[in-house]
Order: sequence, then C-alpha cells, then structure tokens
Amino acid sequence: MTSLPHGAAAEHLPFFITAPGSTDILMVIATITLVGSVLLAGVAFLHVHSLPERMAHRGQKLQFEIVAVLCLLALFTHNHALWVIALLLAFVDLPDFGTPLNRIARAAEVVAGLPPPEPREERADTPSAHGDATGAGPHA
Repeated sequence: MTSLPHGAAAEHLPFFITAPGSTDILMVIATITLVGSVLLAGVAFLHVHSLPERMAHRGQKLQFEIVAVLCLLALFTHNHALWVIALLLAFVDLPDFGTPLNRIARAAEVVAGLPPPEPREERADTPSAHGDATGAGPHA
C-alpha cells in the first residue's frame, strides 16, 4: 500500500508549505527580515549612542573630549549612568575659567614685581600632525 496524498489535497495547501527538496521561500523572507532588522537596530543604537558627542562638538574642545571619553566608556562597560552624564554635560556650556585665572596670575605677578612672562608664539608656521589648511598631511 502506498501513502500518496489524495489528489485534491495538493491544491488546497497554503502557499508557504513547500514540496520536499525545494526552497522554503517563507524562511528566506524571514531570514532577510531578521538580518535587516538587526542591522537597522544596531545602526539606530549607535546613532543614539553618539548623540552626546555630536551635541558637544559645538562646544569647547575639552568638553567634547570629556563627553567622547564618557560615551566610549559607557559603550564598552554598558554603564548607562556614564552615557546620561555625557548627555547632561553636552547640554551644559562649561564656563571659561582659564581667562580669569590667567588675569589673576598676571595681576599677582605685577604686584609681586616679577617681570611679565614672554608671550606665547603661535605655532602656525609649524605643520601639525593633522595636516595644514590645504589638507595635505605630513605624510602626503
């Protein structure tokens, strides 16, 4: 006795049931959807994770570096408190403490009778490690 299905049974099967040995289209579609959604979720996570760095980019260099380090630490340690601190620090403009402190130091030198320090020379004539304004680096 053979176990053949009834002749009318094959006509009533749903489209996602495949014959033995053929490609399962539903599984291929599910795999592509899963891979695409995982990639999209990863891009969205990294985009949101870099938000404090992009916000701090408009501020001072020191503030940007602190926020960048906090974001990297939060990324690698999974410590979300560091990311929240970096986000809050990116929102706040840090005050300039250097200028008033330099003025106080210069005034104290004048009161003490010390000669003023030599002015710092700008280093515009020396090429930087990041390249000059033309975009050509030191290894170009």
